[in-house]
Amino acid sequence: MQRLLASSLVAAMPRWLPLADSFLRPRRLRRSPLPMLLYNRRSWSKPRKVSRGISMASRKANKQGEYCDKYMLSHIHWWKENMDRCRKPSSVQLTQRLVYSNILGLDPTLRNGSLKDGTLNMEMLQFKLKFPREVLLCRVGDFYEAVGFDACILVEHAGLNPYGGLRSDSIPKAGCPVMNLRQTLDDLTRCGYSVCIVEEIQGPTQARARKGRFISGHAHPGSPYVFGLAEVDHDVEFPDPMPVVGISHSAKGYCLISVLETMKTYSAEEGLTEEAVVTKLRICRYHHLYLHSSLRNNSSGTSRWGEFGEGGLLWGECSGKSFEWFDGSPIEELLCKVREIYGLDEKTNFRNVTVSLEGRPQPLYLGTATQIGVIPTEGIPSLLKIVLPSNCGGLPSMYIRDLLLNPPSFDVASAVQEACRLMGSITCSIPEFTCIPPAKLVKLLESKEANHIEFCRIKNVLNEIMLMSRNAELSAILNKLLVPASVVTGLKVEADILVNECSFISQRISEVISLGVESDQAITSFEYIPKEFFNDMESSWKGRVKRIHAEEEFGNVDIAAEALSTAVIEDFMPIISRVKSVISSNGVPKGEICYAKEHEAVWFKGKRFIPNVWANTSGEQQIKQLKPAIDSKGRKVGEEWFTTIKVENALTRYHEACDNAKNKVLELLRGLSSELQDKINILVFCSTLLIIAKALFGHVSEARRRGWMLPTISPLSKHCVVEESSSEMDLLGLFPYWLDINQGNAILNDVHMHSLFVLTGPNGGGKSSMLRSVCAASLLGICGLMVPAASAVIPHFDSIMLHMKAYDSPADGKSSFQIEMSEIRSLVCRATARSLVLIDEICRGTETAKGACIAGSIIERFDNVGCLGIISTHLHGIFDLPLSLSNTDFKAMGTEVIDGCIHPTWRLKDGICRESLAFQTARREGMADLIIRRAEELYMAMSTNNKQTASVVHNEPANASSSANGLVEKPDSLRNGLELPAGAFGLLQKEVKSIVTMICKKKLLDLYNKRSISQLVEVVCVAVGTREQPPPSTVGRSSIYVIIRSDNKLYVGQTDDLVGRLHTHRSKEGMQNATILYVVVPGKSIACQLETLLINQLPLKGFKLVNKADGKHRNFGISLISGEAIAAH
Repeated sequence: MQRLLASSLVAAMPRWLPLADSFLRPRRLRRSPLPMLLYNRRSWSKPRKVSRGISMASRKANKQGEYCDKYMLSHIHWWKENMDRCRKPSSVQLTQRLVYSNILGLDPTLRNGSLKDGTLNMEMLQFKLKFPREVLLCRVGDFYEAVGFDACILVEHAGLNPYGGLRSDSIPKAGCPVMNLRQTLDDLTRCGYSVCIVEEIQGPTQARARKGRFISGHAHPGSPYVFGLAEVDHDVEFPDPMPVVGISHSAKGYCLISVLETMKTYSAEEGLTEEAVVTKLRICRYHHLYLHSSLRNNSSGTSRWGEFGEGGLLWGECSGKSFEWFDGSPIEELLCKVREIYGLDEKTNFRNVTVSLEGRPQPLYLGTATQIGVIPTEGIPSLLKIVLPSNCGGLPSMYIRDLLLNPPSFDVASAVQEACRLMGSITCSIPEFTCIPPAKLVKLLESKEANHIEFCRIKNVLNEIMLMSRNAELSAILNKLLVPASVVTGLKVEADILVNECSFISQRISEVISLGVESDQAITSFEYIPKEFFNDMESSWKGRVKRIHAEEEFGNVDIAAEALSTAVIEDFMPIISRVKSVISSNGVPKGEICYAKEHEAVWFKGKRFIPNVWANTSGEQQIKQLKPAIDSKGRKVGEEWFTTIKVENALTRYHEACDNAKNKVLELLRGLSSELQDKINILVFCSTLLIIAKALFGHVSEARRRGWMLPTISPLSKHCVVEESSSEMDLLGLFPYWLDINQGNAILNDVHMHSLFVLTGPNGGGKSSMLRSVCAASLLGICGLMVPAASAVIPHFDSIMLHMKAYDSPADGKSSFQIEMSEIRSLVCRATARSLVLIDEICRGTETAKGACIAGSIIERFDNVGCLGIISTHLHGIFDLPLSLSNTDFKAMGTEVIDGCIHPTWRLKDGICRESLAFQTARREGMADLIIRRAEELYMAMSTNNKQTASVVHNEPANASSSANGLVEKPDSLRNGLELPAGAFGLLQKEVKSIVTMICKKKLLDLYNKRSISQLVEVVCVAVGTREQPPPSTVGRSSIYVIIRSDNKLYVGQTDDLVGRLHTHRSKEGMQNATILYVVVPGKSIACQLETLLINQLPLKGFKLVNKADGKHRNFGISLISGEAIAAH
């Protein structure tokens, strides 16, 4: 086909000869960083300019050299397509000055367009040839510059203005200041572009010599630019890594291959359905999408993909996006393309992290994921936002989302559930769970750009793992979390090996990195030199590594700083003293030692201080030594700035000493990064484990607050058949996941599902809510999470499929009924005896008679399969059909008559409901009464003609069952399993803990003796240390707490939300590392009494309080009780 097309082009227009040759020549494997786009559905929109530019290249080859060889043609066409998409007037004008004879797009005939050897343009061209489809930013002094194609992209997408305005005699050129580089890169990568950054080699150069340059790094969508991060004291935001995705098809089904360049990993999920692939594409932001040639032929045998049946949904998802075809072995070819895209060596290995689908439920279908809000959908309550607290977003939320979209195997789900069970019962404090994106860890360590802040965060991760291992309660949770962490990372690590490695790495970081407690790295300070000078010179490298590793360099800085101070005192201070003592008729002389921030120098700044008559008085000799201050380029700074040779020499020595010290610090930081590269797998595993731990702890806390419970998961045999299947599901006290049972607005339902349900009910009667509730509870259960029910037994389904109302797709030319049939076809094909199938209002998009027959046939099919599920319908004609059913029950959403009107009860009952409440619903939504009355007349006439009676609800007596109150049983007692810190602070903590326990015990004993409380409660005072938080068992329980501040003062309070209150306190300045002691007490009234009592009694024990005024509460009559009175009890 390509040869035929090329031959036709040559015959028609000779000027297409160079382009035709690119078609006819043999293909070279992996010849470019991206595949050719010449034979692409969008490549032939406007070829005239391209061909003109290419032909111009051949005419200019003798003068300029061959910059547009056949290798570059596909890339130039790719840039041409991008230029055609420019819409801003300024960028459109720039594109008119481009030519397509070289990969930069420069016209050598325009001003500054020369491509001769030795020019900056030629240097940029050489860099561009290495990465032809990346925007090139080249460092030139204090700016990053771009020319040609790249300049147009900067103007169009980064909001920058072109250099030199829009003058038509100059090449397109744009750039950004060094300080704005990060913002520019964010703008470009957000639009899908990759950027190649070229840096200058810093340091002195010979006169008229061009600075050396090198490629310092790349910025890709999902992979930011990290060069230079090791020497700064701030963090860079790391987005989620964006994979290169490839899709192929085989006899097993669809295969989705995902390659992460940052992590050097890939996964190949085989046997996926079309819906599962579309779901994954819908939630995944990918860098490049490749479609394998196996997708061109679908099951109908046609070569036009998407024309019939299978493939249509996937084609609809991909057709509006940028993608490219590829051939050969899907995995190997895609890995080759990834190496080409990112400029990796051919020997670069990628680790296979594929999770086998063996024993795992099918990934969630797109319709299921959207209809319960796992994928955000307008108008659908988001399950993802409800299973976690509002402050638990980011990486933990992403883990829960991926867990729900890809339900785990039974073993993994059991491990997750057991971890949640343990989390709900522990009484010790828990770590903060430092979350670092694994991709960030890998990139910073491999590029050796991890700074001291990042190393401290890594150490926090390791210390939290070791803290969990030392505590009996947390250690059990740690062991359970090893299972899901192994699934996510593809690494298997034993607990003892993990702890030993964490201890070793943490110790190594402690040996090198300054943890902020050393006193030998204070910023230099001298009396007569401004503090800002030393702070600016030293703050960029002091406090990062321990001084012992750079003692010589640090010592040289101290010596140079002292020499600078001496020079300033000897040369400037006599002048200062003279200026202060001299009174002149020409005006008061001025003189002071100032810090010239822009020039990083300490100079003398003065006016009218030179004497009119030299009289050998004090300071005259120093004035004669002054000379005008000059900048780094030899220019005079100003009329008021002066220096001396001695001060300048001292400044030079000080700057050299600081540079040497800074370089030594960077050398140590990069050396540590290099050392930890061998431990990357352990660090990735630890980081992932803490992300999972934070996600599950957050889920347990929020679920307990909402009254959810852990279900019982029953395994199903892989070889289960209908006759042998004992699959059944019981959901007692089930309520919609988006309602809070504590607010009393949720209707509880008992669902005993041993077969397929055909569900009827009125409009607004809760059918759709029932389906969503059952679907969410089942999905949460098979993932090992808590469910919105009082108790539940849930089989570990092999798939959960929910189909709600379908809408038409004009773009695909399909009606809503066609879409519905296509989606239900997938459910019918995939359903097994171990599946849960939920269909809302089946066959609603066609006429009732035939729709009822199709629905009846589908119900029979599911009945024969033997799956569990619910099929809701308003097609009452189904019940008049001669259906052959053996595994199906009829259920209805109940109604009741109040004041002669029928109202829904939203409760599930046995039987069939033929009342739709259609007229009431229409009237409630504002339909005109005239229309409603006429509708009622027509309905009565139709009923009379057909000799039908009004629809009634056939209710059978429901099985009596008692539902639980939905609250998790509270543990009987609290105990502290964490070791107290050592030292003076530890003694203060022990003393406060002892006194608080004694006061609370005596007060509770007194209340028990007075019959104010029904039983005597054990008092256990629990400590929550720095970077720790209270356990989920405190959620919804009253407690009193004492905060021990860093100044040894105490704050006493009471709350029903200990986690939230502690978060509020620690968000205040100076309270980040505060330690808290708390006691869980029976009820808020008791907590208020104990709070007031402690506020009044702790000062009598010698403690200092910051909230004494709170002790004057009169509500409880105890503010005047003395310590002796308490002791008397």
